[in-house]
Amino acid sequence: MEFGTFILAAQRGYHQSSERVLRHSMEQAIAAEKAGFHTAWFAEHHFNNYSLVPSPLMMVAALSGVTRTLRLGTAVCVLPLYQPQRLLSEIGFADIACNGRLELGVGSGYQQFEFERFGIDVDNAPAVFAEYLDVLQKGLRQPIFEHDGEHLKIPPTAISVHTVQQPGPPIWLAAGSARSMGRAYREGHNLFVTAFHDGLDTVKALRANIEQAAASEGKQVGDARIALLRCCYASDNPAEINSYLDNARYQRRLSEALQKRRQQSSDGYLMQETPTEKDLSFEQMRKNMPIGSVNYVIDKLLEEIEVLKPDQVAVQTQLGDFDEKTMLRQIELWGEVIIPAVNKALAGSQVRAVIA
Repeated sequence: MEFGTFILAAQRGYHQSSERVLRHSMEQAIAAEKAGFHTAWFAEHHFNNYSLVPSPLMMVAALSGVTRTLRLGTAVCVLPLYQPQRLLSEIGFADIACNGRLELGVGSGYQQFEFERFGIDVDNAPAVFAEYLDVLQKGLRQPIFEHDGEHLKIPPTAISVHTVQQPGPPIWLAAGSARSMGRAYREGHNLFVTAFHDGLDTVKALRANIEQAAASEGKQVGDARIALLRCCYASDNPAEINSYLDNARYQRRLSEALQKRRQQSSDGYLMQETPTEKDLSFEQMRKNMPIGSVNYVIDKLLEEIEVLKPDQVAVQTQLGDFDEKTMLRQIELWGEVIIPAVNKALAGSQVRAVIA
């Protein structure tokens, strides 16, 4: 089982400078490599404090020189906000910089606040995303390509900066719908999914949706790789756990507000946190997610892995203003204890299955 980190790079208040948030995010990726994580994923957001990474490909390039084995992923590049022909060159540059370690996650985006400031209609985002992904695939696979679509027309064009990985880096779709899951299976992409703060029932529903999408395209589930984004934290210190839960709930509140187009800000930048109807108690969040003692986290992960059967679990490490040094120690704990224990248990279950 691969493990990744998902680094949102949030700024919960002005007590965190943007420099501090971004440098700490990069430190987490470096620590993740030392701990034996497989991938570090970086989000993309703009114009507010929900996430401070404007370009995950820039984070990939920045980390290229200070990591050696860690895969570096975009989760995700919001395609409707780009010119895909320019993005193709940036993808090539990033993959060269990290010597072929790029994992290319793409999505359509959802935050009206961001789209308005780029002069783009968020309601058109799914259609634009679908077309721009077509353009990316042409540009990655063809020495000279052209495109004549509804949203974009490109005359015969050559991209000068080619990726190390051929015909291109692995492509991951942020898949929350049957349409996106179906496209992933149809075109040979991978799936990046989340159960948010829900429990095993949602994980089971995810598996059922993935199975249905694969079957609808005449594919096997294993024809696409699956990464599960998950809030996870292991500690016997109640204060640490409560701080992680508080920051996880904070991020979820901001995400829901942006998705439902009800941004609240007193100064035009820093979003105000407000309770929502989807709020869960800390107790329910601990029941739902792998958050608690080391043994509880291991058991909960194994339970979810057995249901979903992902290829990777991406642990959400950087949240809100959670203490920086404590999070670095958490990453070390995963490398020293949790990841080896999970993989040992999975190897044992595979051996027993073969014997049986």
